[in-house]
Amino acid sequence: MMKRIARGRRETSESGFSLVELLVVLAIIGMIATMVTPQVLGYLGRAKGETARIQVKNIAQAVELYYLDSGVYPTTGQGLAALVTQPPGGSGWRGPYLRDARGLTDPWGHPYLYRSPGLGGTPYEVYSLGSDGKAGGSGDRADVASH
Repeated sequence: MMKRIARGRRETSESGFSLVELLVVLAIIGMIATMVTPQVLGYLGRAKGETARIQVKNIAQAVELYYLDSGVYPTTGQGLAALVTQPPGGSGWRGPYLRDARGLTDPWGHPYLYRSPGLGGTPYEVYSLGSDGKAGGSGDRADVASH
């Protein structure tokens, strides 16, 4: 009989976690999450900004290819759509210079902007207004431009 009692005690003491133990573990996980989450969100914001810079450079290279074929840069009116579909009267166009129009949207879901001539005497400018969609800003709200 003694063996049964000892075995019974062992089974109940090892059968699971108490409510207090579960609450302590959840509290520790919550504290870790509150410390890590802001850093992860900061990395995400920087990653989107870096993605936008790379995409702007790629679009600018496509504009240069358009220029090499056509002898002119797309007008502001034609915009970046001229890199995907041939504009009316676009002689020498050998595109598309980008696979599809989805490449003309920044990581925040806004279309990339284009102007020709660009600011500061450049022949063109490809740019994004950042996460807020407004000129200026800092961090992930900063503008990203080709020149």
